[in-house]
This record gives sequence, C-alpha cells and structure tokens, in this order.
Amino acid sequence: MTPMLASLGFALAALCAGVMGFAIQRGGTCTVAAVEEMVAQRSARRLLALGEASLWVAGGLLVAQALHMLPAMPAGFALNRWTLLGGALLGLGAWVNRACVFGAIARLGSGEWSYALTPVGFYLGCLSAGPLFGDGLQHKLPQGSPVLQAPAWVAVLFLLFAAWRLLRPWRMHAPRRALAERIWSPHAATTVIGISFVVMLLVAGAWAYTEVLAELARGMAMSLAARAALFAALLLGAIWGGWTAGRWRSTRITPAQCARCLAGGMLMGWGSLLIPGGNDGLILVGMPLLWPYAWAAFLSMCLTIGATLLLLRRAQP
Repeated sequence: MTPMLASLGFALAALCAGVMGFAIQRGGTCTVAAVEEMVAQRSARRLLALGEASLWVAGGLLVAQALHMLPAMPAGFALNRWTLLGGALLGLGAWVNRACVFGAIARLGSGEWSYALTPVGFYLGCLSAGPLFGDGLQHKLPQGSPVLQAPAWVAVLFLLFAAWRLLRPWRMHAPRRALAERIWSPHAATTVIGISFVVMLLVAGAWAYTEVLAELARGMAMSLAARAALFAALLLGAIWGGWTAGRWRSTRITPAQCARCLAGGMLMGWGSLLIPGGNDGLILVGMPLLWPYAWAAFLSMCLTIGATLLLLRRAQP
C-alpha cells in the first residue's frame, strides 16, 4: 500500500471512530443502561439494539467476504469457567462504574470527567490480571468462524434487510423533531456503530479501545500512535455528540466518583483478560463471528448486572 493510500485509509478510519463516538453518545449506548431498562421497565429495547450492532457487523463481514475484501479475522477462544468468571467481573465492574466501556465514552462526551479514570483503571486491571490469575488461561481455537462459512446468498439477504432498515425511518411521516429522535434511537445508534466499525475493520483492521489498553499492559501494542489517535477520534466524536445534543455539562470531579470509576475500570480490566475481551470487543467482534465464548461472556455480564440491581432493589426499605 502506498503512503497516500495508507494516509487516506487512516483518515477514513479516524472519521469512522469519530462517528462511532458520536453515535455512542447520542444513542446512550451502554450495557448497564440496557440491563437497567430490562429490570426497571421490563423492556429489552436497548439490549436488542446492542444485538443489532452485532448483526450489522456480521452482515458487513459477509458482504466483504463475498467481495473478496475481508482481512484476516481474529481467532476465537475456548469457552470455560474463566470465560464465565470474566463476564461476571466485567458486569460487576460495569455496575461499580455505572457504565460499561461504551457508556464510559458516552459519559465523557457529556462532560463527566471522572470517567476519564475508567480507561486508566481498565489498564491497571489488565496490568495486574496476570499476577492475580496467572497466564495462559485461554487458548485460541484452530477452526475459523462459522459466520464466514455461510453461503454467498446470506449476504444478499442481509443487503435486503439493510435497505429496509435504513429506509424505514424516512418513509414514516412525523414532525422533524420526532424524526430526529428516531434517527438517534438506541437501534439507530447501534446501526451506525456497527456500520462504522465494519468500515474501520476493512481499512484499519479490527479495533476496540479496550484491546489497545490490554495489549499495552502486556507490552504487545502494535501501531500504538495510530491506535491512540483512533481513540482520540472516538472521544472527540462523543464530545461533539454531547455538545450538539445539549447534554454537555462539565461536572465537578469528586473523590468518590474517581474511586468508583477507577475501581470499576480495574474490575472490567480483570474480566477482559479472563474472557478475553471487553464488552465492546465482544459485541463488535466475538458475537458477530458467532464465537460461543463471546456470547457466554456477554450473557454472564448481563446476568451479573441484573442480579446486582435486583439485590439492591430488594435491600431498599
């Protein structure tokens, strides 16, 4: 690849990272919020929206494969007790933090500066996970993803679904404000996240900011400057989303908030090393590729958040 093409590819990847941050903020994308909605309102709208992000990534990968544009895909991992424990720690950390790794970005985009410590805690968790739990707990699977073994006609079905899903909001007659609310509904936001992630994957490889932190903790981070720039673009997109939505409120930082974000990030870092992967990587990589470990870890995470919320509700007088 020529330097000019590489630069254009990186610029496109940075744009997609910014769009992802914008969509995360505007759609209130967060696993904790999704489980809270399920517990408090008996609604799975946000949880299904997260699943739709995985669907868009899976469909995008099938289309890219049909067009012979698919890069090398990450390997899957074995499903064992460490996977479930990692998912539980991921859920506990998200509850302590009051936001998952997606939600922390959205909170930062609203001016809640204490959430800048969530990635710091995540890094410290990844750094200390080896001495605490040992190394070599997970092994890569030798076989490829079952999604990428699907016949080409499945990609055609996905394109029909994508056309219907993207055109649907514009066919419905409603006031301009109501249309804008539908455009940035949880389902619409996760659709934008999924599409942006696929484009990033094609031009820059699979990328999740928690994976960069985990690799940095292990001394394995490649192209650190470029990937840090993508993280900065993600944050800038979230801040722009908060500003344009009128949600920007620079909040005062308190010691309690800092301790909560640091501890929550550390717990999520521990969980991500045991799975392996943060919930952003699970939703955007492992689950679209239909790896059983990713689905089991995400389920364990959601059950832990839900059980904790229910226990707290019952403990209240």
